[in-house]
Amino acid sequence: MSKNISICMGLFACLVSWIATSACAQDKGSRPSPPAKTECKLAGGRTIVVEYSSPRAKGRKIYGGLVPYGQVWRAGANEATKLVTDTDVRVGGSTVPAGSYTIFTIPSADKWTLVISKKTGEWGTAYPGAKEDLARVDMKVSKLPSAVENFTIAFDQSGEGCTLRMDWETTRASVEIANK
Repeated sequence: MSKNISICMGLFACLVSWIATSACAQDKGSRPSPPAKTECKLAGGRTIVVEYSSPRAKGRKIYGGLVPYGQVWRAGANEATKLVTDTDVRVGGSTVPAGSYTIFTIPSADKWTLVISKKTGEWGTAYPGAKEDLARVDMKVSKLPSAVENFTIAFDQSGEGCTLRMDWETTRASVEIANK
């Protein structure tokens, strides 16, 4: 009899776990800032992936308003933005070894800084501090011809690498990434 109780308890635990996992998965998709993902394909089948949440402008002033100038920003919403590379790369002028990182930005009106943090798994704006920075890289900033409602991170293939770009409101920040 105790064997049957153990089996029933195990099945019950699996069912509860499955329900919780399903609820979380549905929950992420219905968020006001839904999850998004972009990928850069490098030579030799190597990849760089960025996973983030995509907030909406909703008529708000974004840069210099919702996202203050000169302060660390998580580059998205919800969980901190994650960058994963399966090969060593150069981001701007900095070497980034294969691995998983959290990326933040420090926006200003005419210059942005991309912060690549060794610490992962943060939620929200919990920047772990400069002691966890792998690199800080200057990003180019340009004006977009029209406003972008959804914050978007994307890669544009360029030669043997990619240009990582972040578009929102009427601002584009970008940086070159290439095989090391």
